[in-house]
Amino acid sequence: MLREATAMTVRQTLGELLNGVQYRHDNIVITKAGKPVAALVDMATFERMRRQNDGEFERAWAQIAKGFEDLSEEEVEKLAAQALEEARDEIGQQAKTTSSASSLPSAKK
Repeated sequence: MLREATAMTVRQTLGELLNGVQYRHDNIVITKAGKPVAALVDMATFERMRRQNDGEFERAWAQIAKGFEDLSEEEVEKLAAQALEEARDEIGQQAKTTSSASSLPSAKK
């Protein structure tokens, strides 16, 4: 059975949720602020997902890592911090655009 639980509920009732996953094969979607962020699934389901993935994530990660192998750890951290700041700026700009558009008066018919 597919169930939904908030992150707070998961923290408070993890043992009970794990029993549901293990014995009843429940799937638990974990939400934060109403948005799905993770899932608890039984090991059989997880193994099927891993086999289906067929190493795609690992190959992609290795390819990404190869692009950074000639950089020092400090240089990589600096690039990551820069990318994070740019992403935050972009999200902030999108939020401003969205709030500006929603505050405009609507046209009357």
